[in-house]
Amino acid sequence: MTKSCIFILTLVIFSCNTEKQHPITNNDVLGETTLVEWTKVDSVDIKSINGNLKRGALTMDIGVYFPSNLDTKFDKVTLNRVMESFAFAKEIYEPSGVQLNLLWVKSGEVNPKFFSIQANEVPGVPQTEYANMYEHSRRHPSVLTDLAEEAFKSIVEPKPFSHRTIYLVVLQDVFYPFLEVSEGRNWTMKTVRTGGLSFPTYSYVDRMDSTYRGVITLTNLKREDRYRKTIAHELGHKVMNVSHEYKTTNPGHEVYDDGGLMLYGQGEDIPSGEDGRWHLERLLISPFLYRLDESGSKIWNQDYKEGGHYYDPIYGDKVVHFDANAVIDEDW
Repeated sequence: MTKSCIFILTLVIFSCNTEKQHPITNNDVLGETTLVEWTKVDSVDIKSINGNLKRGALTMDIGVYFPSNLDTKFDKVTLNRVMESFAFAKEIYEPSGVQLNLLWVKSGEVNPKFFSIQANEVPGVPQTEYANMYEHSRRHPSVLTDLAEEAFKSIVEPKPFSHRTIYLVVLQDVFYPFLEVSEGRNWTMKTVRTGGLSFPTYSYVDRMDSTYRGVITLTNLKREDRYRKTIAHELGHKVMNVSHEYKTTNPGHEVYDDGGLMLYGQGEDIPSGEDGRWHLERLLISPFLYRLDESGSKIWNQDYKEGGHYYDPIYGDKVVHFDANAVIDEDW
């Protein structure tokens, strides 16, 4: 176990502060959706976890929501595992000069209907050979399901900088549907049971309420090959705003290789420059990052100008204009 994980040893059993951090009032009813009453988890030593943060360094703010009433048979995510994976993520991002600031860890009773959700509506328009994945997503963004949107409204506490904050939300099942070619000119829907899902802006663009654009769901940290990298990988989707890609590997829904952080595999590299598909450079200008000035005020990076698609103007020339794959028979 690494030094940054030593503090995890104290997290065998967690307890909750009796002080309500977000008490429900009549104003907290959003339609028929009631906000969760969250309480801070006392046993997590936030001060110790953030002890190595440096003023002036690029920083991302992260909060953790851990339901207290998960089904008894669910064991794929524990609070210990979340905190260990968070510690590993701190290590993985350290060479980039970006630090992770843990705002809080909270527990509360979540409506059980939100434990299992379908993330987005089934796409109606598949990607063909005319536009690459990012161009297609800009033209036809993903759309949250009503249930997913209702869940986020219930779970996420609206704050002045909600659109700049990253929320790690533990659920039991989050399903992600997408379209792929089956044969010839025929397409089929494939649904993935995710271990983590980042809801990145390159996919949803401006179709998601900005209050919830920082949500990342965690549903499986049990496998040894998952829990070290999962949070760091999902953060990469959010703050680099790229899909599963690495150097000469163009993005896709599922790309397995041991290259960089953004592929499914053991890699943790955040490459830079044109050959690295500008991953490091895109990270450093993410709207989810800020620096503290001498007075302690947060100086945020500039926000997206066009909803956060991959080619959003904030990235300038830090983009890759790659050809679309010819995924169907050209003689269809």
